[in-house]
Amino acid sequence: LLIARELPDDAALICALFAYGNVKAITGFLKSLDFTLLDADQPAIAAALIDRRYRFQAPADVIALFAGLARLRRSGDRLQTIFEDAYKKGGFLCALSALINTVREAVGTQSAGVDFLIGRSFDCRNLGRVSALKRWLMFVRWMVRQDAPDLGRWQAVNPADLLMPLDTHTFRLGRELGLIKRKSADLKAAIELTGALKKFDPADPLKYDFALYRLGQGRKK
Repeated sequence: LLIARELPDDAALICALFAYGNVKAITGFLKSLDFTLLDADQPAIAAALIDRRYRFQAPADVIALFAGLARLRRSGDRLQTIFEDAYKKGGFLCALSALINTVREAVGTQSAGVDFLIGRSFDCRNLGRVSALKRWLMFVRWMVRQDAPDLGRWQAVNPADLLMPLDTHTFRLGRELGLIKRKSADLKAAIELTGALKKFDPADPLKYDFALYRLGQGRKK
């Protein structure tokens, strides 16, 4: 988030999507990236990122993400506009679906690395088998919440509608505290946990995110 703070939204999204693994590896990789490439064409992006790989992403996957977001930028489609337009029409889940589906379509490439990084397209009316989408929900939280450490750029979205970015730590702790009944750490579990936290603060349930993460991280399995 410290790296993303001074960056435009699409570059901040790249920071969020690569935010998995240990902190040293994440920050080292992100600091190696040139985000001005989002204004470059495909050949320039490919040449600059030919040796960039991160855990499950080969250089081709990193190139595909930058190239897809660069195409969106050139077309004038802003992540904020995509999300907020869908949010006004169909609510938070449909806005999340629209954002992921649009980015996925712009990237185009299908590979195991891209699937892990971006996730699969999904229908907001059918959450039968949708992953927790933790890094996407974290990114939207950055953009929406006004309170530190979040960025508060997307002011048309109500923080009360956000969903908890659910990882193994918060899932395990949520289960232990009786806040989650589901046995799978999926999007439905994130919805369930958020609903439980709304009983404590209906207007801003995600203010408990960091505390739950740190407590869960410190718990022994």
